[in-house]
Amino acid sequence: MAYTSLEDCLNDLEKNGQLTIIKEEVDPYLEMAAIQRIVYQQQGPAILFEKVKDSKFRAVANIFGTLDRSKFIFRNSLKSVQDLIQIKNNPAAAFRKISALSKARFALPKKQSLSKLKNFEEIRIQDLPLITCWEMDGGAFITLPQVFSQDPINNDIAHSNIGMYRIQLSGNEYIANKEIGLHYQIHRGIGIHQQNAIEQNQPLKVSIFVGGPPAHTVAAVMPLPEGMSEVNFAGLLAGRRFRYAVDNGNVVSLDADFVITGEINPNELKPEGPFGDHLGYYSLAHPFPVLKVSNVLAKKNAIWPFTVVGRPPQEDTSFGALIHEITGDAIKNELPGVQEVHAVDAAGVHPLLLAIGKERYTPYLDITEPAEILTQSMRILGTGQLSLAKYLFITSQAKDCPSTHDIPAYFRYIFERIDFKRDIHFITNTTIDTLDYSGFALNKGSKVIFATAGKKLRELATNLPKEITNIYPNAKLVLPGIVAIDMGKYDANIHLDSAIENINLDWENLGIAMIVITENPDFLCENLNNFLWVTFTRTNPAKDILGIHSFYSDKHWGCEGPIILDARIKPHHAPALEENPEVYNRALQICKKYQLI
Repeated sequence: MAYTSLEDCLNDLEKNGQLTIIKEEVDPYLEMAAIQRIVYQQQGPAILFEKVKDSKFRAVANIFGTLDRSKFIFRNSLKSVQDLIQIKNNPAAAFRKISALSKARFALPKKQSLSKLKNFEEIRIQDLPLITCWEMDGGAFITLPQVFSQDPINNDIAHSNIGMYRIQLSGNEYIANKEIGLHYQIHRGIGIHQQNAIEQNQPLKVSIFVGGPPAHTVAAVMPLPEGMSEVNFAGLLAGRRFRYAVDNGNVVSLDADFVITGEINPNELKPEGPFGDHLGYYSLAHPFPVLKVSNVLAKKNAIWPFTVVGRPPQEDTSFGALIHEITGDAIKNELPGVQEVHAVDAAGVHPLLLAIGKERYTPYLDITEPAEILTQSMRILGTGQLSLAKYLFITSQAKDCPSTHDIPAYFRYIFERIDFKRDIHFITNTTIDTLDYSGFALNKGSKVIFATAGKKLRELATNLPKEITNIYPNAKLVLPGIVAIDMGKYDANIHLDSAIENINLDWENLGIAMIVITENPDFLCENLNNFLWVTFTRTNPAKDILGIHSFYSDKHWGCEGPIILDARIKPHHAPALEENPEVYNRALQICKKYQLI
């Protein structure tokens, strides 16, 4: 059905047993977020909080907590959107998708009169549910915003951008009710608009929408091609045109529950953060743009939607699953030759990509080393949010090549074939995810490509050889060929490759391809997700990858034996997120009361 509002959606979910209403007062400081995290881990229902301490507005969380619920919400439009994406990728399919083409009219936004603003009341920032998710957060944040901006050079809604960039509502140096912080990462659409505004020496008008039909929230996180506006996609997915008005130069979504309008002045920055983020660590306080607030509007009986991010999996994991459901195999059309790309959620999405390419141009050769998949690697690392990756593993498509989603089998396939002297390619002094503190400065770090092709070169150990446990009694086998070794806490004065080389072991003939150095092998080896999280979020490739008998040849780095990853916590890393035990227990009791666990 085409929901006209967030409440319309919630009524539908309640009628179908997918919404729980918590009637007692809850605290927006840590407690509401803890409840959401517990319910998400149980794959539970959406949660409507009727009484939020210090706010008259209701709040809702976990709307997109399961893929099944998201598919239920969009059950009447999902197929049409999928068909339209298929038409874009394959225009010849248009004649077979006439019904989808008939829905394309919903993509056209609908401008309406300012008189429609009578449905809103003016409020202040302090009236909102000021939700703080983690104990060290710098204040309250909006975690499901739709941040709207337009290109000041081509000021047309067709050239607008809606992104989900976190908004800090309180704390730090912000003037209460008059200023809020706007944090956006590198390679985000709003950055182009702000740069153009700076070049024009004028403020950038920005509007923040919260709530409204769920399709509007999803549109804000969709990885759309540059030049395609989220307002078009929002209308398609909602099955209802995006309705808006313009108030003093700011666009107002007439379907949103809340609207904050304002402007960003050129080069005006204030500290934003810390904030518990989706890599499982805090992103720290750094200078980011300040939004000077013009108006704060709320619809009658408005509902405040929020989510909580943290170490995966969280609700944004389910967002990722929905995006994949919508886009399907679009990656093959965007990146010629690439068959699969898996941004690994357990590793924080951006740090680790697993891919399968295809050697297409030399069918008459027995490919024994990477060729075209190296150019495909560059395409991957030059595309949108994929460009934030630090680690890219890629291999050539073959009959026995496992899917990138079978991670243990995929790693085994890679490490059975990798030539350490040839197949490791670094990109140094480059950009990485703004939220990743493994590098040497904000947004700065390195990348590495492991590109393999050809025949199996080695057998990998499936049991930990006694030669290793004799020297490292706390060593653990993580996966075939991958061993975790405890070498104590990080010490910059100890060179790990030299220390390990001095141990007289024939590592490769022992079936070891990767050595992960950690201060806690038991935790790292407890499950696959721990291995992925620790190894790939706590390492900067150019700094933390070493190798047995390493060398340089014509600027290329390689090694004779296995690679070494120093995945210990370093002094410059941001702190990991931790639950407040008292708040967690209180949230647990509320969840039990409402039979959410």
